[in-house]
Amino acid sequence: MNAPHIPVPPCAVPGAPSPVRKTGRTLRWGVVSTGNIAAKVTEDIARLEDAVLQCVSSRHESSAVEFADRFGVARACFDNPRATGYAQLVEDPEVDVVYVAAPQPQHYEISRAALLAGKNVLCEKSLTTNAREAEDLIGIASTRGLFLMEGVWTRFLPCVNRVWEILASGELGDVQWVQADLGFPSGPGPEGRASDPETDPETGAGALLDLTVYPLTLAVGALGFPESVSAVGAITGTGVDRQNALLLTYPSGASAQLMSSLVSLGTRTATISGAKGWLRTGAPLHNPVELTVAPFHGDQRVERFPQVGNGYTYELRETTRCIQSGLPESPTMSWDHSLQTMRLFDDARTQMGVHYPNDGVTVRPPVRR
Repeated sequence: MNAPHIPVPPCAVPGAPSPVRKTGRTLRWGVVSTGNIAAKVTEDIARLEDAVLQCVSSRHESSAVEFADRFGVARACFDNPRATGYAQLVEDPEVDVVYVAAPQPQHYEISRAALLAGKNVLCEKSLTTNAREAEDLIGIASTRGLFLMEGVWTRFLPCVNRVWEILASGELGDVQWVQADLGFPSGPGPEGRASDPETDPETGAGALLDLTVYPLTLAVGALGFPESVSAVGAITGTGVDRQNALLLTYPSGASAQLMSSLVSLGTRTATISGAKGWLRTGAPLHNPVELTVAPFHGDQRVERFPQVGNGYTYELRETTRCIQSGLPESPTMSWDHSLQTMRLFDDARTQMGVHYPNDGVTVRPPVRR
């Protein structure tokens, strides 16, 4: 089995200019949420030469104002009797692209409102909580000619793109086996959905939606999407998976074993094994800066890769490049990839017995101010 072809984004090509360098017209960003991930990504947005931080939204005035002051955002929006903070943000005529960092159950509602308001959207993983929602967002973006991308930042990192390059070269031969794990022991904390596995399912908690996208990225990059998936999970009393194991199988006989956990610390690495050798990412696999490559008939070596900023600059550069070029989707992180991921997750959740309130909702009308 040959490795799938994944287009390398221009910002990750060896010798490419720094991802913070300007590539076209300046884009004005709106940021939905003021949590930890939003802060890290916003730090990297501020590094881009062709980005302006136009607006930030939160449910609470104090959070929005504090975030705006911290990062130099021009406008702070927050819930009031007339409209939610995010509704005000997506209707702001000065905003070109919306970055959605709210909890997963809100991804669909907020991204849909942004697209209907004519905004381009970069939405944190997972894109939605189920495939039906993903299909709807993709349909709206396609019809309106707007950019939409799931923010799987790992896919744009120089180290990960080097993995695809090695696999495509044939150095490891046909890939037969992938093993990847990502686990963080967690407890109650301010981030809620990822740091507290006992959180109510309405917050989108659970290892599958929060963590499994990363091991899956390495498996799909090496083998493609599987013929079948088998999933088991440790489910909390509130119906949330705090740990899961996925077995992906392929017609060739190749397989991938993926483990995600919110209650244990794993190796946080991915091993890809072929007929002629293997490679292993450094830890953590969602943000590796090092690869170990071991060909069967050659010397084992370690390759290292510098990163710019917090590492989100690469997906932000690709988002910016696509919008500047009029592309509705990134060749590196396509709509089809996100949709197939959500279908796989739907299948896995059904097997584990994990259900979210969004699974039964109907498509909501446009949000109006």
